[in-house]
Amino acid sequence: MSEKAVVLVTRRLPGTVEARMGELFDARFNASDRPMTRAELAAAMNEADILVPTVTDTVDADLIAGAGPRLKMIANFGNGVDHIDVAAAVARGMTVTNTPGVLTDDTADMTFALILAVPRRIAEGARILPDGVAWPGWSPTWMLGRRLSGKDLGIVGMGRIGQAVARRARAFGLKVHYHNRKPVSPKIEQALEATYWPDLDAMLAHVDIVTLHTPRTAATVHLLSAERLALLKPDAYLVNTARGQIVDENALIERLQNGHLAGAGLDVFEGEPRIDPRWIDLARQNRVVLMPHMSSATIESRIDMGEKVIVNIRTFLDNHRPPDRVLPSML
Repeated sequence: MSEKAVVLVTRRLPGTVEARMGELFDARFNASDRPMTRAELAAAMNEADILVPTVTDTVDADLIAGAGPRLKMIANFGNGVDHIDVAAAVARGMTVTNTPGVLTDDTADMTFALILAVPRRIAEGARILPDGVAWPGWSPTWMLGRRLSGKDLGIVGMGRIGQAVARRARAFGLKVHYHNRKPVSPKIEQALEATYWPDLDAMLAHVDIVTLHTPRTAATVHLLSAERLALLKPDAYLVNTARGQIVDENALIERLQNGHLAGAGLDVFEGEPRIDPRWIDLARQNRVVLMPHMSSATIESRIDMGEKVIVNIRTFLDNHRPPDRVLPSML
């Protein structure tokens, strides 16, 4: 590679991150900040030594097969790599990295904001005065929501984010339950006062609120299928800040429309940025709270992500193993 590797970044990053990349590499940025078309992405993969994509870029096996011989690294700006065919990249001799660990608290904060917002009708209440609705004043029976303290919270996926949500849940008096591929350590379980459920179906039928924190893999697409959604109590709530594909979205919409579920708080969707218009109808009916994939959207997290990308690239260019390398066996 040349002294300054060609690093092509598919979306705009915080100014401090772009400035640092410009100092270290022959960095080329997407000034428009719109998602690249497939043709533009293919062209980028033919001119770059290192590609820095985001979740809005689908880097599939065909694009990887057609990439130029210079492309040796895909340094993802983000934790999830479900938009990258990691196996195809590794088979082609490319190194793939991500940015784990920096989104934990921000995503957990947003998750808990939704856990609060849906049962307590916060979004609905916040619209009343700005929308000019005639407010008659305080009433014992108006805008009644549901108390959180004492309720059972079911966490699907007890990694960094799941554990951070559990810590917040304990402070609010929720009883923590979780399903994971295997139990967390007894020390963590005790600190979180969390109950492990090896059977996901049994946990779903028991809890009052479900929150999802598992990556999107072949095994987790529609993990919450129509059959599993049917196990939830009619007065239960669902929160998803992970990936939209983990839930059978059509089945979830139908259950909400038919009153078989109390509500949902969503930051991710199956076809985003396209949103099923039925979600908008449900939001107008105050059945759901919808957020535009902004759980990790803090200045701090974006800068931390950028710094991780830079460390991974510099380590790779120094002929060392990047600290955040991703292998197919890890997915």
